[in-house]
Amino acid sequence: MYTKDELFQAISTVIDPEVGFNLVEMGLIYDASCDEEGNVKVVMTLSTKACPMHQMILQWVKEAVEKLPNVKSADVEVVWEPQWNISMADENVKKALGA
Repeated sequence: MYTKDELFQAISTVIDPEVGFNLVEMGLIYDASCDEEGNVKVVMTLSTKACPMHQMILQWVKEAVEKLPNVKSADVEVVWEPQWNISMADENVKKALGA
């Protein structure tokens, strides 16, 4: 129903409140898929396990995907492998954060 790129585009509306970049350009979204019934699965990580915004960010990702027409459900899974590091971010993020 939706491609990975379309799902990433929807998720890119979610901004990491600590650094001001979206989760996609930060490299925090590892995968996203949608089946024919409109069930979306997002696999992501956070920049740190101690992220104080953990639950809110997951909710924002879920809500961003569920805004798409014909999406019935969204499941957001947080994984810690591979562990996120700044090299996973887009070049503009690396430059802004001094990496």
